[in-house]
Amino acid sequence: MLKRRTLMTSAMAAAIPGVFLPQARAQAGKNTLTIGMPLEPPGLDPTSGAASAIAEITQYNIFETLTKVNADGSVTPMLAESWSSSPDMKTFVFKLRKGVRFENGQPFNANTVKFSFDRAGGAKSTNKDKRFFSEIGTVVLDEHTVGVNSTLSNPDLPFMLGQSTACIVEPKSAETNATAPVGTGPYKLSAWQRGASCTLVKSPTYRDPNLAKTEKFVFRFMSDTAAQTAALLSNDIDIFPRAGTRSVSQFKGNARFQVIEVGTRGKVILTINNRKKPLDDVRVRRAILAAIDRNAIIQGAADGFGRPIGSHYALGAPGFIDTTAMNPFDVEKAKKLLAEAGVKTPLELRLQLPPPSYARQGGEVIAAQLAQIGINVKIQNVEWAQWLSGTFGGAHDFDLTMVAHVEPFDLVKYTEPDYYWGYDSKKFRDLFVTIQNEENKKRRADLLADAQRMLATDAVNGFLYQAVFPTIARKEVKGLWPSMPIVVNDLAAISWG
Repeated sequence: MLKRRTLMTSAMAAAIPGVFLPQARAQAGKNTLTIGMPLEPPGLDPTSGAASAIAEITQYNIFETLTKVNADGSVTPMLAESWSSSPDMKTFVFKLRKGVRFENGQPFNANTVKFSFDRAGGAKSTNKDKRFFSEIGTVVLDEHTVGVNSTLSNPDLPFMLGQSTACIVEPKSAETNATAPVGTGPYKLSAWQRGASCTLVKSPTYRDPNLAKTEKFVFRFMSDTAAQTAALLSNDIDIFPRAGTRSVSQFKGNARFQVIEVGTRGKVILTINNRKKPLDDVRVRRAILAAIDRNAIIQGAADGFGRPIGSHYALGAPGFIDTTAMNPFDVEKAKKLLAEAGVKTPLELRLQLPPPSYARQGGEVIAAQLAQIGINVKIQNVEWAQWLSGTFGGAHDFDLTMVAHVEPFDLVKYTEPDYYWGYDSKKFRDLFVTIQNEENKKRRADLLADAQRMLATDAVNGFLYQAVFPTIARKEVKGLWPSMPIVVNDLAAISWG
């Protein structure tokens, strides 16, 4: 049984790096805010890394995009003043802002947009949306007008271009953005103390000096839930987006704090390596899904902060259908499926868990559930950098892993056989092309429903729940997003009240 962590004593807090009690820091006044993050980013270039922690620091802050995705999911201008599209949604024309410069003084224009998108889709690109960018063509129409062409209809393109992978970079500094980011945004990097913190300060050259309301933001990295709680209570952290859910009970009803239950389109899944035997057998994958009690996982991993899902698709997204009944919790059925697949139990599998509390807590529940059908799970706790290089990247050396996928439109990843879960289905790829070519909104929604059913039928992964992340903050802090269609911290909007 999982045990709840208790609030740390002063001695415990002092023993943990990065946790300071009230006397350990002088209050910085109303020009500084400190934000807690469970994970440290591996770099600061959102166009070359998959970790969402990169965007949490840099997107809309250091780097900007042509469009901006807002808390309600709407899309508004950012570096583009306006845009228009052809009736078939295959061609978009963006009118760009004039007079914008990067932090190093270089001008922003249509050439930098083309450079950024071509680089994102190029042969050497490590952009997580590389395929998307490789399938569009960017044309410079004049210095402040750019065209984006696609062979497929794409009504979601303005939304896609507001995500972190579409940040506009400056050609001369692009290769060093991971450690010395240069953007057009309202903030710039001041310091990065590896393993501890990252500091952004207001850019003196930003085009709108009144947009950013706070002079300095300090991001502090701490994955341990008890450490998060202590830092908040000691006023060492002012805001903790995506805080550990086990912290919440200590802050609800506390007049010093606000707790916002932030809805997302993130999907928490038990990723199954479809390349590995016997996991390449759909009956084995279905057995794993049948052994999973989603509601128990939501309680164990997220203390009830989540809604069950049956496919890789979130409630509220266009065309969503409830597919949870396609792979219901049924232990006896799971045992029969393993027997039909010729699997002799106990079956030994490795479950690699990254640092976030939902993964470490949820992994224990999953291991206990799979043990009931004769699957012995060896839990391997790995650091974030190790997960990114060994599990997600490289040789994909894992059997199972648990992680949240936060991208709103990521069904496309199931069309990529070399993606880390290794799903290779021509039938799904053909269906996805049909979806992209469908201009009728109703028919497109029906096809998206078909895609959700196909992934559930193929039991590609263990689809667990749609994430609801708690944001815990000082009561005086204003401008926090009440929902998060993409994972960002929109610093320009945040201030002391």
